[in-house]
Amino acid sequence: MAIVQTAGREALGEFAPEFAHLNDDVLFGEVWNREETLSLRDRSLVTVTALMAQGLTDSSFQHHLMAAKQNGITKSEIAEILTHAAFYAGWPKAWAAFRMAKEIWTEDETDAKSAHANAMAFPIGQPNDGFAQYFTGRSYLAPLSVEQVGIFNVTFEPGCRNYWHIHHADKGGGQILICVAGRGWYQEWGQAAQVLHPGDVVNIPVGVKHWHGAAEDSWFSHLAVEVPGENGSNEWLEAVEDAAYSSLK
Repeated sequence: MAIVQTAGREALGEFAPEFAHLNDDVLFGEVWNREETLSLRDRSLVTVTALMAQGLTDSSFQHHLMAAKQNGITKSEIAEILTHAAFYAGWPKAWAAFRMAKEIWTEDETDAKSAHANAMAFPIGQPNDGFAQYFTGRSYLAPLSVEQVGIFNVTFEPGCRNYWHIHHADKGGGQILICVAGRGWYQEWGQAAQVLHPGDVVNIPVGVKHWHGAAEDSWFSHLAVEVPGENGSNEWLEAVEDAAYSSLK
């Protein structure tokens, strides 16, 4: 998609028409549109880094951060870009850049979380701090029933998943997942991952090594139903490897 810029003429068209022309027609009209050599995403990366190195955190920097987000740079990527650049450009400059970047990427995240919450009948609940050590990314927990049968609404932010684990019990036991919102994954050891959508139900017997969580680009919630059993326990194992998870489409 070609970039069309008019900011130069709108701000300086009468006062400095040649500068406005160079800004709108040459810098943005020609240089930014040379996608055969560098993509818009790559040009955003270079521009954000260059402006941060100069210590610029004005409206132009904000504009280029917003453009970087529109051009596909994710929250985790901008965090890594600014962290890497901090070692070369300076720590105070990185702090200033992070304050502005956090506002731009967090705003969208908050909207996505609210939209996900509105898509289901159950609450998202509170941060799942008690089990955070067994999750990659942030998850939330809302107890729906703690008597007779334990039922919990578990919500995963995009990219979040729990570690490989096994449910144990001397008799009975296991878990049932009932998907209620978003898109996620379930995988048993040695088997292909299974994509999960609202309405899907997964029966997990005891003794089966598995993991479940959100897709990389979607919030995801499921009800976790604890199947009654004798001497039930969870055995938490290793984390799901980033490369294996990122390959899921």
